[in-house]
Amino acid sequence: MFNWLKRKEKEEPKTEEQIQEQQAVYEEGLTRTKRGLFRQVVSLFEVDEITEDIWEDLETLLIQADLGVDTTVVLVERLRERVRVDRLKKPQHVYDALQEELVEILLKPERDLQARQAAAGTPDSHEDRPYVILVVGVNGVGKTTTIAKLAKFYRDKGKSVMIGAGDTFRAAAIDQLEIWGERVGVPVIRHEPGADPGAVVFDAVESARARGTNVLIIDTAGRLHTKINLMEELRKVKRIIQKQLPGAPDETLLVLDATTGQNGLQQAKVFMDVAEVSDVAVAKLDGTARGGIVFAIARELKLPIRFVGTGEKLTDLAEFDARQFVKALFS
Repeated sequence: MFNWLKRKEKEEPKTEEQIQEQQAVYEEGLTRTKRGLFRQVVSLFEVDEITEDIWEDLETLLIQADLGVDTTVVLVERLRERVRVDRLKKPQHVYDALQEELVEILLKPERDLQARQAAAGTPDSHEDRPYVILVVGVNGVGKTTTIAKLAKFYRDKGKSVMIGAGDTFRAAAIDQLEIWGERVGVPVIRHEPGADPGAVVFDAVESARARGTNVLIIDTAGRLHTKINLMEELRKVKRIIQKQLPGAPDETLLVLDATTGQNGLQQAKVFMDVAEVSDVAVAKLDGTARGGIVFAIARELKLPIRFVGTGEKLTDLAEFDARQFVKALFS
């Protein structure tokens, strides 16, 4: 893989200023969540001792915060086991253990992905070609805006970026991408509405290769009412990319709307059935008081979270950091 995008490699240590800046971004984006149900979770531990009632209240609050029943039950069981084995008596110690367990849930999918990459012998070098990100997700989840934010993110890293408007079924999506492309300063390869998505993708790949583009971000259709057609469209797009660029796409990024909660998980499973999703971008995190959906995504879908959308501005896209995320929730 490209050295500048290899997930296996440890990033250069961040400065204290960079850490504080990113922490501030998380805390602002999670304002509604941390002032809502998670503030009530914090209050549970402002007691002299842990009682059975507190365990029951904790389960209830976590489920209401959209962690989901399965994830909540497993989390509370782990926490109770730690209390027993480590003989945790003070509520503060249990509170700290809760945060550690939440971080562990978020870190596990990324570690599993790295282990699979290592076992597969992912090469350290790659032929000189664009890094292709295929973006999938239901219409209305914030896919178009997330693509624009991704383009801005990589542009700010000094990379050349191109967008392929592969969702030809929605004229609005094509027009929006062109507007965003102009704002970000990246070219958008498009055809007329109703055109063959495969033709757009073919042209986008060829153009990116010809221009020596570093990152090619490709939009796809997000219609769920015809799952068979969606499956065939995505498979066709992937075949075209792979024929032109063996080994691509390098990422298949699933965009989920945080405000849809558990319904978003069901939508995600449809796309996981038809596309080899590699990771997730959680959009509209700032618009929900139930940010616990992030934990359900990590545990139930077993997918690493790559980015989170923390606002409406182009710069409101943060690389996901599990520890900073949990710290922001309980700040």
